[in-house]
Amino acid sequence: MTLRLVQVNFKARDDAAVGQFWADALGWGVSSEGPGVTNVEPVGFSWPDPTALTVDVVSVPDPETVKYRAHLDLATTSKAHQAELVERLKDLGATPADIGQGDVPWTVLADPEGNLFCVLEPREIYRDTGPIAAVLVDCADPRALARFWDEALDWTLHEVSDDHALLRSAQGVGPYLKFRRRPGAANVRHRVHVDLLPFPVEDKDAEVARLRALGATDVDLGQGDVPWTVLADPEGNEFCVLGRG
Repeated sequence: MTLRLVQVNFKARDDAAVGQFWADALGWGVSSEGPGVTNVEPVGFSWPDPTALTVDVVSVPDPETVKYRAHLDLATTSKAHQAELVERLKDLGATPADIGQGDVPWTVLADPEGNLFCVLEPREIYRDTGPIAAVLVDCADPRALARFWDEALDWTLHEVSDDHALLRSAQGVGPYLKFRRRPGAANVRHRVHVDLLPFPVEDKDAEVARLRALGATDVDLGQGDVPWTVLADPEGNEFCVLGRG
């Protein structure tokens, strides 16, 4: 039994508009599995693909009330590429964001509905991830979260310290999952979480039970009778374990 990190979930007022922004930003295509959901996937993508982490944009009445502590980091190959990408994203509707980052080599932007993300300076570690370098989660204790997620996922723990932890698919492909220590992370507002897929999907109930034994807790968002299960990791970061619809 394994769990795959398969997609990043955004909450938005207008899923189609935000989905199109991210499709244009990443050079991907869009589809829809139903009203209020826009799927952003690489062209030619076949679900599930361990080399790609897709984006699902879900419409909710008031996304400002949704609290998550994750954002995307985008990869670049050179300083010129970084500058070109930042300008292209601005043309698509992104806006500069000041979160107190100061003088740093990366650029912080917000998508048209205010979801924060970063355009990184070129880094060797992200040279083969594709357009999404990492999903970054702010937390109080990277070591503790690394222990949980290392056991939760069939991924490899590459780095761990008091300040950050870094995991990646055991196949060595696709984006990284990064935990970064940030004081007061519990009060940070983002509207992004990750979705996990059991493989095979019929093992969902067993995987959910395993996650609870590792320290995950159930979360009631008013989701009702749905094929996925909403959980939170030991620091309260919400995520979903998908099932068969």
